[in-house]
Amino acid sequence: MKETKTVSSIEKFILHLHPYKIDSRATKFNRTFGLGGVCALLFIILSITGLLLRFSYIPTVEHAYDSILGLKNNTIFGQFIRNLHHLSGKLMVVVSFLHLLRVYFSQSIFHKRSENWIYGLLMMFLVIASSFTGYLLPWDQLAYWAVTVITQIFEYIPFIGHSLAYAIRGSETVDGNTLLNFYTLHTGIIPLLFIVLMVMHFWLVRKAGGIALPKKEEQDFVDIVPNLVSKEIMVACIVIAGLFLTAAFYDAPLLDQANPLKSPNPSKAPWYFLGAQELLLHLHPFFGAVVIPFATGIFFLGLPFYKYDKINIGVWFNSPLGKKMTIQSSLIAFVFTFILIYLFEHFLHFDLWLASWPSVISTGLIPFLFYIVPVAIYLLFWNKKHKANRTELIMACTSIILSSYICMLLISLLFRGEGMLMIF
Repeated sequence: MKETKTVSSIEKFILHLHPYKIDSRATKFNRTFGLGGVCALLFIILSITGLLLRFSYIPTVEHAYDSILGLKNNTIFGQFIRNLHHLSGKLMVVVSFLHLLRVYFSQSIFHKRSENWIYGLLMMFLVIASSFTGYLLPWDQLAYWAVTVITQIFEYIPFIGHSLAYAIRGSETVDGNTLLNFYTLHTGIIPLLFIVLMVMHFWLVRKAGGIALPKKEEQDFVDIVPNLVSKEIMVACIVIAGLFLTAAFYDAPLLDQANPLKSPNPSKAPWYFLGAQELLLHLHPFFGAVVIPFATGIFFLGLPFYKYDKINIGVWFNSPLGKKMTIQSSLIAFVFTFILIYLFEHFLHFDLWLASWPSVISTGLIPFLFYIVPVAIYLLFWNKKHKANRTELIMACTSIILSSYICMLLISLLFRGEGMLMIF
């Protein structure tokens, strides 16, 4: 008589996320680095710690800061929970970004996976939005002025900028309405939207057959339990242990209570928006807050749908030439961006030299061309000299955009002092 294998409830849940058997190559850690699973784990940690924080937090201007102090000084493990929530939020921004890079550079965004790339970008947007709305809740000087800086940037958008900033803040300035708006978004609307998108994301991954792998004539299939699940549990344990250990010794920042009449010098945006703030120091707002952000957004949304010469799904960097171009483009873009910012800071003063010209040209178009023209020449060189195809060129463009933003972020984070002047 044939023995029937019983499946536990846990195994049934696992099999909703994974098939019974998978290609043995998919169990290798360097295929995904566990980044998607880590994002899901961090969301769970953030949800649990966030629910615990809600018991102590009061979302009003009069009580928000004091409730954080009460949590820190009077609640058992209150500071630890806040530290864990703070660290998990920061790590989720970084891991989500790395996960998008992994998916793109492993060429896992084409054909039936293209829809999931859009969901991934929307989830990345929600991660940033969640972090941004949570940034204000402590109601200290750091939070208040960081949110003030970013909402002022929104006002640079033509026609709708002021209305958009007003809708986000709930008033003309950051005040109690803003705090309540951000609290509602952070603890209610954004988590619900994230859950919906995450379910769709995992379902589409499962529907596509799991992670993308290079084509191979003979495939070696292995059981999902324990070959993959054991590794996922190990990564989860390492992440949790690392977060708990760090949260025990690192305290989430808390400055003096927010004071609308006393601006710190310098006033900086949240760390993930520092690249955008740096961009606005050198470019006219029409370019820095409208043209470049919208063009970049459209570029990334369209990545799965461009006409490519050759697609190698599951192959990192598409080809050996693509790998060489990606690495070199990233390094050159980083150095070139740093040098150009230094030149604009100390030598290239188009706003003074061309004072009679419209500012959108003297401080917008001309500095913009100073970056775009050398980049176009560089890509043309790869196309003519090394016969790089369209897939490799688009990948190089992606690397240049990302590397340039990281460079601007680090400059604003590390080298901007009082008055946002560059210091070393």
